[in-house]
Amino acid sequence: MSVAGLSFRQVSKRYGRVTALDKFDLSVEPGEFVTFLGPSGSGKTTALNILAGFAEATEGDILIGERSVVKLPPERRNVGMVFQSYSLFPHLTVFENVAFPLRLRSVGAAQLTDKVREVLRMVHLEDFAQRMPNELSGGQRQRVAFARAVIFDPPVLLMDEPLSALDLKLREQMQLEIKRYHAQIGCTIIFVTHDQGEALALSDRVAVMREGRIAQVGTPQEIYDRPNSQYVAEFIGRTNLFRIGGGSGRWHIEELGMEVAPVDGVDPQKTGLSVRPEKIHPVGGGEEGQVTFDARLTQVIFQGDHVQYEATSPNGAPLIFQDHRGPGTRLMQSGDQIRLGFDPGDAVPVALDVA
Repeated sequence: MSVAGLSFRQVSKRYGRVTALDKFDLSVEPGEFVTFLGPSGSGKTTALNILAGFAEATEGDILIGERSVVKLPPERRNVGMVFQSYSLFPHLTVFENVAFPLRLRSVGAAQLTDKVREVLRMVHLEDFAQRMPNELSGGQRQRVAFARAVIFDPPVLLMDEPLSALDLKLREQMQLEIKRYHAQIGCTIIFVTHDQGEALALSDRVAVMREGRIAQVGTPQEIYDRPNSQYVAEFIGRTNLFRIGGGSGRWHIEELGMEVAPVDGVDPQKTGLSVRPEKIHPVGGGEEGQVTFDARLTQVIFQGDHVQYEATSPNGAPLIFQDHRGPGTRLMQSGDQIRLGFDPGDAVPVALDVA
């Protein structure tokens, strides 16, 4: 299979006065798995549709490999596509659905049969070749759609929210299968989703999108551990966002009523501190080097391997933290007065949203 990188170069899309994509700029390495992540209206599907050729860019260029494709029709871009709705032909068998792209390319009968059998084995559907789509489960239909998209060895595969119609357990199973398929075929994948957990689980890099622009792009760990803004910190999982004020060479954390050392080059008037729930933990006392504070528990949420707690600070600000359960761990109770702490290095400066 040939593999190609791709790049968006200052791509914009406007519908009248509405800007759906605004000077979108991104380079993707050959074989990379990149997810466009964002809420509805963030521009992620618009970017995918322009890449696929289903929508026309207002301005800018798109390269697949070294070739500009922005003026080419979809059928000449040589990309595979997996849709949210599967888009299988209801009157064709699994075999014929998967074979369809090869028939369009006039592939010989023997080669076509061998290739269809090969990809059906890859997606564990070799025994379902003569089934009709309405005889398959949702997960099986998604596998057929994937097999059809990759059968002609596209250098780039586009996936538009392909798991959103599946239940949670099946969605998690399909995430593992997609990772396995990617390891086998090695093509470049652009994946669109609004599901943060899905993006973190699947991707080499994640482009978090907002209002037609990229808010931050990085590895899943970078995006989660070092968000660059309040928007990214709050969109990727849950977080505690603390407001800060400057003065006397120290930062004052308003929600906790305490001071910490400032970070060089950061304007406290435009910055907050993001601390993930798993970074906050109960402490026995004034532990050396920790930021510690009192809190009162308001909610206990048992989640199996860990417990999520909601609490309030002395001035009434809401807090969330997690405690992983060890053998014999006693659950704290709503109303308990406790002391919490976190490492100063786990407080990440983030740009605050402008009200």
